[in-house]
This record gives sequence, C-alpha cells and structure tokens, in this order.
Amino acid sequence: MAAIPEIIEAPLTQEALAIRYRELCADPLFANVPGKIELDVWGRMLMSPASNYHGMLQARLAQRLASLGGQTFSEASVVTSIGLLVADVAWASADFMRAHGTETPFTQAPELCVEIASPSNSLKELREKVAAYLAAGALEAWIVYPQSKRFEYSARGGSIQRSNYVVDLSALFD
Repeated sequence: MAAIPEIIEAPLTQEALAIRYRELCADPLFANVPGKIELDVWGRMLMSPASNYHGMLQARLAQRLASLGGQTFSEASVVTSIGLLVADVAWASADFMRAHGTETPFTQAPELCVEIASPSNSLKELREKVAAYLAAGALEAWIVYPQSKRFEYSARGGSIQRSNYVVDLSALFD
C-alpha cells in the first residue's frame, strides 16, 4: 500500500519555497517543461506557457534595460510573501549582484521586476505580483500590456506616471 503524503497545514516558509524551487530546477523530470514554473505559498506549481511574441518582448525589454549597466534577466525567480514568483524580465544593479550573485531563487527582488501580461492573466493577479515584488525589495515593478501597447509603473509608494529607469521603450511592440 502506498504511503499517504503528509498534509500541509500551513503555508510554506520562504526558505521552504526556495528549497522546493531549487529541487524542481535540479529534477530531470522538469527539464523540458515548456513555460515557467512558479510556486504558490502552499508549494503547488503554477505553470505559464508563453507565446513567441511574449518571449520576443522579454528579449527586447532585456536588451533595452542593458543600457542601464548592471545585469538583466529573463525569468528571474524571487521568493515573495505570496509564493515563488518568476519575473518575466528583471534588472539588477552591480550592488545587488555583489550581494546576491546568481542565487536561485533570489531571496530579495532585484531593483526592477517586469511582468508581461498574457491573455490568461487577470489584472488582480498581475497587481498582486507587482505588490509582492515591491514588498520583496524591488524599487519598481512594471506591467507591460502588449494588447494595448502600454505600461503600468509602480513603486513602493504606489502607481507612478513614469519609471525612474530611463530606457528607450519606443518601437518595443513593432
């Protein structure tokens, strides 16, 4: 008879989420899973397949953010209060990189975390992710809306009109 799995009675700690995520990254069973894997606070996997257009926007944003110096990421894993999230694009300063290097997942959010909205995302979900990145240490978090070709910028104090990170975002959607 198979063993009954342990019942999780409380959300996982951030440390437990980080360990679970590192185990998933090292598990060959998940090596070829398309899309990114995130974990909710209960340790359940959330999977998001991405379109090629989504991937192209990730690459274009990373290229533009590279002009700031520092380090850009596509799919940067971050432990947050709502689970282990994977920002579509992130930017980190040299100071952040000295402190965190390539730890997986990041225990603090890079200075800038970007989510690119997919048709399956709800506005509530996207804004919860933005709030979680900011609470985890990001200075700004953006939501990119490809369908309407617009950006929503947020900082720790709430919504802002424009980003403090000066990058050329013209022709991003072309």
